Order: sequence, then C-alpha cells, then structure tokens
Amino acid sequence: MQEKILLYYQFRPIADPEAVRLWQRDLCEGLGLHGRIIISPDGINGTVGGDMDACKTYVRKTKEYFRGIEFKWSEGGKADFPKLSVKVRDEIVTFGVPEELRVDGSGVVGGGRHLKPEEVNELVEKRDDVVFFDGRNAYEAEIGKFKNAVVPDVNTTHDFIAELESGKYDWMKDKPVVSYCTGGIRCEILSSLMINRGFEEVYQIDGGIVRYGEKFGNQGLWEGSLYVFDKRMHTEFGPEDDPDFVQLGHCVHCGEATNQHYNCANEPDCRRQYLSCPDCREKQPYCSACSY
Repeated sequence: MQEKILLYYQFRPIADPEAVRLWQRDLCEGLGLHGRIIISPDGINGTVGGDMDACKTYVRKTKEYFRGIEFKWSEGGKADFPKLSVKVRDEIVTFGVPEELRVDGSGVVGGGRHLKPEEVNELVEKRDDVVFFDGRNAYEAEIGKFKNAVVPDVNTTHDFIAELESGKYDWMKDKPVVSYCTGGIRCEILSSLMINRGFEEVYQIDGGIVRYGEKFGNQGLWEGSLYVFDKRMHTEFGPEDDPDFVQLGHCVHCGEATNQHYNCANEPDCRRQYLSCPDCREKQPYCSACSY
C-alpha cells in the first residue's frame, strides 16, 4: 500500500472556522489520515499523510470548498505523524498580528510579488544586490538555506515583528529582497509585514523552498537539506553523495557533519532542538545548554 504526505494552504476569508474544523476532522478520520490542520478566519494550513487513494479523495473533497487550492505531494505517510490534530486559531501562522493581515478572495492583500523558481534565478542573474531573507526559525537554517541568505535571529514566527522593527535590516529596505520559507505560507504573511514596515521591493517564491528544490535539486541556489516538521526531520532534493550537495549542519558536541536534529533529553524543562551525530546523541543526548 503506497502512502504519501500532502502539504497545502490557502488564504481566503472563512466565515465559520469552527464548522470547517469539524468537517475537516470528520473527513480525515473517515479516510484514516493523520497530520496537522489549522483553520482561522483568514484561511487554512495543513499537512496530512496516509494511503495514496485516501489522499486523492481528501484532495477532491477539500477542493469542493477551497476552490483553487494547490496541494504539494511529498514522500512519507501516516506514520510520520503521531495523530490527527485539527484546530481553530486566530492566525494560521502565528506572527502575533492577526489584525494586521488583510485577506480577500484572491489571497493576502499587499504581499510580496510571487516568483517562480526559474524567475528567482533570473532575478539573481540580472541584479547584483538581491538579498535572500529566511522566513523560518533560525534552527531550520542550520542544515539548509539559500546561498548568502540573511537568517534572522528568531526561535518562533512570533519573534519576527520585533526583529523587523529592531533596525538590523534597514540596510535592505531599498534592495530586492526574496523572502523564502518551506512551502510558501509564512512568506505570504512575512512579505506583507515587511512591506508595511518600509521594505520597498519584496518577493516571495511560489511554493517556497519545496518548489524551488523540486525544480533545481542540488544544482540551484539552495544549499543543504530542508528541515520538515514531522518524524523525518529533514529531506533532500538530491543524493547526499552528489558532489553538488552542500552539508551545512554540524554536531554541536564534536563538530562532525550532520543534518539530523534531536529534541533535548532534558524535557520538559528544555524544548530545544539541536544538531548531533549519532554517536554523540547516544553518549550525550542533551543540547549544548543542558550538557553536563
């Protein structure tokens, strides 16, 4: 039995998020899918996994309400998620400014210009002042990022507002800035927040890192592995033994090359994720702050 993972989002006004939550929960339970789905008044964001036929049925049924929604297919399945979680929240990505985001039937209002993967490369070829701006948590960039990207010092998306308003990035405000994130959803919002704060020329990548990596593999401007929020923890766009593959991550204890994050064993007091090689993980299953 073949299994797959679906990733998707859509920004659009939802009059009754609770009704959509109940419908999505019943749909996934009936199809035997696991994953995480968040619904807000501004849209839906989900990652679900399970049997291929069940996933196809889920896509068909969900498109009946969310017309025009796009799904990305990824390797994996139901076992990559411990359970099914379907929740209603104020924001489908928690930047902490639900009142600032504006959404209509076409999506986010006032966001960055969308670029297809090949258009990203064209922009870099034409302009020598392009800045890649990472829209993810800083630890995600430890194993992969765009070449020479600016990686903000953030642990959660909630930290971005203070970071943008700190003045650290004012030097970028008159430059072409390509914001990027895993599947594109965080940058839908982040690009609009940046424009609202005086960044003049902001772009975002259609489909995020996932689409770019699918297009160019290890031969593009992306370096390393992609952090993912399921049991896999990371994925690659080409063979790791490919000469063009760049290994960015290193074990916090011994410095050996690795792309594997682990949860610190000092839970629940510590919730950090850290990079470790298998040998150090076995001997010292703690992050550097909790090492004894």
